[in-house]
Amino acid sequence: MNNNKFFKLITSKYFVLGIQFIVSLVAVYFIFKLNLIPTKYLITIIVVLLILMISFFAIIYNGEKNIKDGVASKRSIITKVISLLVSIVLVVGCAMISRGDKFIEKVSNATGQQYVVSVIALKDSDINKKNLNGKKFGVSYEKDSTTLTTALADMEEDIGEQTYDKYDNYMDLSDALYSGAVDCIVVGEQYRSMLQSNHEAFNDETKVITSYSYDAKLEVTTKKTNVTENPFSVYVTGIDVYGSLKTVSRSDVNLIVTVNPKTKQILMTSIPRDCEIELHKNGKLDKLTHTGIYGTNETINTIQDLLDMEINYFVRTNFSGMTNIVDALGGITVESDEEFTTLHGNYHITEGMNQMDGDKALCFVRERKRLKLGDFARGRNQQKVLKALMDKALSPTIITNFDNVLSALEGSFETDMSSDEIRSLLNMQLNDMADWNIINVQIEGEYYDCYETYSMNGTKSDVMKPFEGHIKRVRNLINKVEEGKKIDESELKGLVH
Repeated sequence: MNNNKFFKLITSKYFVLGIQFIVSLVAVYFIFKLNLIPTKYLITIIVVLLILMISFFAIIYNGEKNIKDGVASKRSIITKVISLLVSIVLVVGCAMISRGDKFIEKVSNATGQQYVVSVIALKDSDINKKNLNGKKFGVSYEKDSTTLTTALADMEEDIGEQTYDKYDNYMDLSDALYSGAVDCIVVGEQYRSMLQSNHEAFNDETKVITSYSYDAKLEVTTKKTNVTENPFSVYVTGIDVYGSLKTVSRSDVNLIVTVNPKTKQILMTSIPRDCEIELHKNGKLDKLTHTGIYGTNETINTIQDLLDMEINYFVRTNFSGMTNIVDALGGITVESDEEFTTLHGNYHITEGMNQMDGDKALCFVRERKRLKLGDFARGRNQQKVLKALMDKALSPTIITNFDNVLSALEGSFETDMSSDEIRSLLNMQLNDMADWNIINVQIEGEYYDCYETYSMNGTKSDVMKPFEGHIKRVRNLINKVEEGKKIDESELKGLVH
């Protein structure tokens, strides 16, 4: 009897329509509070929900009014089921919106950076964190003494007092590890490029035993603006380390995205990592990738000097970000212009379409030595992977992988753009659903052997001296996008491949 009453209660028109009414009110309030949906859509949602409720009530009421033998009409029953489904959809939708809003809060307003010092051994050794005591350690104070000294003190607290062989530079330090002169080396992660000078496969042939992290303030000179009214430029950097995004390291990917929200035009300018630059902090000759060693702020200031432009925001990602995002999306399909085998991971890439998981995609975008056009081809491949990621993210699969994708992005992607600015951009796009004109260009130049870079003085470095004509043309293109002027195809000749 009690079960019968309970069944009648949960299937009554008052219960079913009451649930939908409450859920609808909560959904409208929730969407309005988060300000993620334009007002016109919010009004449409409210009107649709009201129409549905009035229609459902009329159908259910009339159906139950004409009950035959105590059984409501089929139409009334079906309407109740639909009403419950609408409530479920609203609950799921609110949950997804809430998850998206929490994601925006986590990846926005990026502040701070970390200096990481690692204890590194050869991968095929039996060394682990538990048996470090008594091992022979190598260190170099070539570029850093303060952070390294702090890390050594912390390490000795963990394993006891140790002795260290000192080397003049990072190249000799890595040689000592490979030759067996030392069992481990203790070095700041931002100097990995120096360790790879004589050992290109250093990352694949070594392992990190333990690391020590130290927080530092990140003071960027980006200049905020109204992103829905004014043109703005975003510096996108891909640092060459795994783990925390805040780790100070080389900038392997350097992309300037210039956006005009009024004309719906985007210019993506790729600058090769080996590009010759003058460091902002001292005017010394160096490679663009090395600016990351001195923090994101140094890279931004140096690029602003190079292109005589203003950067408004930055976005950071790293190797962990690439693998996590691709895998969360279920892999991507990327077209390669040539056939080759990657140095890292030893993946065979065919000419044409290639299906890639996270690790394969990462090795693909890192490759330059085995490509005919070297770093130029790598920049092009990075743009191809970025496009493949965007295509997959905008496909229906994002709905089934929504939470996984956002979880992958968290901790692998961050920006100094505020959460309100990100919401305003989303709101703008949903409001006008405009098609964007996206133009990709790349600065090119001539490579030469250089022994005089500030960061690796005395060591041979591959440096690309950018064509002055390319620099001037890119400056002009950025100015045209900012001024809302149309770019002709003839202006892109030689900058697009």
